[in-house]
Amino acid sequence: MQLRPNQRLKLDDTDDKLFYAYPRFVTHVDEGFIQQLTDLYRDRLKPNTRIFDMMSSWVSHLPEEMQFDHVEGHGLNAEELARNPRLNHYFVQNLNENPQLPLPDENFDAVLNCVSVQYMQYPEAVFSEIYRILKPGGVAIISFSNRMFFEKAIQAWREASEAQRVELVKAYFASVPGFTTAEVIVHKSTLPNILQWLGAAGGDPFYAVIASRS
Repeated sequence: MQLRPNQRLKLDDTDDKLFYAYPRFVTHVDEGFIQQLTDLYRDRLKPNTRIFDMMSSWVSHLPEEMQFDHVEGHGLNAEELARNPRLNHYFVQNLNENPQLPLPDENFDAVLNCVSVQYMQYPEAVFSEIYRILKPGGVAIISFSNRMFFEKAIQAWREASEAQRVELVKAYFASVPGFTTAEVIVHKSTLPNILQWLGAAGGDPFYAVIASRS
């Protein structure tokens, strides 16, 4: 799977670091989504393991009662990452400029990416890096909803339906030999569209695409 050059384009092609220069101490999805994500982490992650929280922010949505050996954070705003109490260490890097992670091979038991996959212009390279840093048997959990910074999402994501976005992330995994067949979890909102648009609680659909390093 290779995205075409036009599919990688963003409406706002200025430096991403400028867009994320100021911290946003908000959550970008509703409480229903966050609870489902935390429950998924509780089910799929193991305590006392090493976690990489990719494209993170001031909160990681990890279960409060679970402790890990190490949680490495990554993002584009150092102030947000510094506020995150679950991170043992973090670094700032624009993956659209340099997708190569400064992390050792086979070093993490899980890689997490919450509501950020839509901003990757070179997802094939990023998912190859996810595979590289995962231990054999390690899991990658990519979660997203229907919200985004529209001007920063790539064209392939903006123009896709929600179902097509799931297929897109499955294709990202499939582009890297060695990942297991991706598992998909979908919880669609039952609220009328108008209430979803107004941001009513329980209005955000929940999508997760999960694969492991075989």
